[in-house]
Amino acid sequence: MEKEFSRVHSATDIIVSIVLVAGGCTLVLLPTSTSVNVLGFFMIITGLVLALILRTGYKDKETGERFRKTEKFFPAHCKDSISRAMVSAPEKIDFSEENKGNGLRLDTFFNSKTGHVYCRLYEYIPYRYQPCTEYITIDMKQAEKLTK
Repeated sequence: MEKEFSRVHSATDIIVSIVLVAGGCTLVLLPTSTSVNVLGFFMIITGLVLALILRTGYKDKETGERFRKTEKFFPAHCKDSISRAMVSAPEKIDFSEENKGNGLRLDTFFNSKTGHVYCRLYEYIPYRYQPCTEYITIDMKQAEKLTK
């Protein structure tokens, strides 16, 4: 299964930007000292910059469905066991090895509302991660540990 995900604004990104801009405007409009006005302008600029660059959501280019993403890192010697577990029983992935190396990266895209979960394993080849597996569709109940 060939999937493509693009980064998009999530609801949290938009809310954070709006709160910063609104709070900054409030501080600027209130009759306060210059230092508070400077803080207000700083908040407005920060909110606008975040609105332009902050993108923590993902969208399936084919279907338009939105996802969240988690990344887990494992040492390189776990490649075979993780690959086999992803296909047969993802809940049996050995998470005791997590964050003990960065030779492998396991990306999980999930949408809790629809229950769709896609996983892919990447191997670190100097200077970049290369895919080791195709995207694998997993049931939401089986992927509970992967989405945390």
